[in-house]
Amino acid sequence: MKEFELKYGCNPNQKPSRIYMQDGSDLPIEILSGRPGYINFLDAFNSWQLVKELKEATGLPAVTSFKHVSPTSAAVGIKLSDKLKKACFVDDIPGLDDSPLACAYARARGTDRMCSFGDWVALSDVCDVTTALMIKREVSDGIIAPGYEPEALEILKTKRKGNYNIVRIDADYVPEVTERKQVFGITFEQGRNNFKINEALLSNLVTAKKELPAEAVRDLIVALITLKYTQSNSVCYAVDGQAIGVGAGQQSRIHCTRLAGSKADTWFLRQSDKVLNLPFLPTLGRPDRDNVIDGYINQNEEDVCADGNWQKYFTSQPAPFTKEEQRAYLDTIDGVSLGSDAFFPFGDNIERAKKSGVRYIAEPGGSIRDDLVIECCDKYGMAMAFTGMRLFHH
Repeated sequence: MKEFELKYGCNPNQKPSRIYMQDGSDLPIEILSGRPGYINFLDAFNSWQLVKELKEATGLPAVTSFKHVSPTSAAVGIKLSDKLKKACFVDDIPGLDDSPLACAYARARGTDRMCSFGDWVALSDVCDVTTALMIKREVSDGIIAPGYEPEALEILKTKRKGNYNIVRIDADYVPEVTERKQVFGITFEQGRNNFKINEALLSNLVTAKKELPAEAVRDLIVALITLKYTQSNSVCYAVDGQAIGVGAGQQSRIHCTRLAGSKADTWFLRQSDKVLNLPFLPTLGRPDRDNVIDGYINQNEEDVCADGNWQKYFTSQPAPFTKEEQRAYLDTIDGVSLGSDAFFPFGDNIERAKKSGVRYIAEPGGSIRDDLVIECCDKYGMAMAFTGMRLFHH
């Protein structure tokens, strides 16, 4: 297939639309089901690069959940605790522990379930049956992977009345070293960002604390590779082999840190006994439970515990999750890693990161206030590595 005609571009009025290879060669993909759109393919090709690099860097199967050309999360295939399984709504999946790929999917899809609603999924490895069964029951636009087990493919083909977007990509495809795009009729050209993110990148520890345990190295690599394919500015919190908070596309660095930190906090609080034991009505669907949990934790648009409201969601009225209780729970969290796609200009980012249990940081360095940022890290006993490499992505 040398080109694929799309229904429309980013918006319905943007026609005609297609994808093709500039040199006239065949596309490195096969569409096995559905008809992916313009934004679907933007998500597909960005997400595939992320999981491919994450697998190469860690040696573990990797999965990411993408929405609007940024990851909601990314994760590698590490087994989940019983509490995390329950928080991710996968405690009923038989054989989950036997599939590292399925564990990676459970983590990536379960991190920020509201943002992952209607996502695009990328798998680093051939899709197995356990992973397909989990994907089948989630609201999702499509998937890209290097292959599919026959039974897994048939399971996925039943989604969306047989119209679920399923793409197989040639795992050996290597793009040209130069990439181009047009904006306002003007062609931009640059070398591809082929910079390798690995353990060696974390060797320049500039803080008094010089130790990075193996788990922190893994988590910082997860954070940095996630950032490489996230709309900038951004920071990423990571722990236990998964990105737990991504602050994509903010103009201010502190707003990135706050946004990603609030997502990380919500992820941690979802695993608290108070949330895990919420008495949901058995008829309440998974997306509705996600919305209610978010409302219960963040107390935004609706007080889900109030009279007249709780009856819609619960079998009995739950006690509110007070800010004091939440703060006490979050104060027990430690060992979180944080990556930034550009330098921290002020110590306020470190102060905010500390509130979400951050202990390890990787950022490019190069600010005129680096000494103040390092001083703030030293105050909290954090270890920070200067990578010397910016990771902007637009």
